[in-house]
Amino acid sequence: MLVKVLHNGNCSKSNAVLEYLDENGVPFEIINIVEEPLSVLELKTLLKKLNQSVFHIIRKEEKLYLENYAGKDHSEEEWLQILSENPSLIQRPILIKGSVAMLGRPIENVKFFIEK
Repeated sequence: MLVKVLHNGNCSKSNAVLEYLDENGVPFEIINIVEEPLSVLELKTLLKKLNQSVFHIIRKEEKLYLENYAGKDHSEEEWLQILSENPSLIQRPILIKGSVAMLGRPIENVKFFIEK
């Protein structure tokens, strides 16, 4: 089954997962979330596949987050809009296989996800 990878080319962990998939012959499609930001609806669909809230996928160590969003009380809907407009704030990589998704870290989780 084709694995979709929500990817940021500037992320070493994201690049490592692509390398792992390639080396293991796993067919995948790259979705560059920086060049093609996800819409609010796409983010909602992703969160259902992850079975998580939006707060689970926010990169809280990111400079943009620390400078503009840390300590502020945004609703889930507001966060969806913020992430749609600022895709660098989304955890990555995220792997999607059919109706299920997972955060691609650590690499051991990717191995389990691919084999399942």
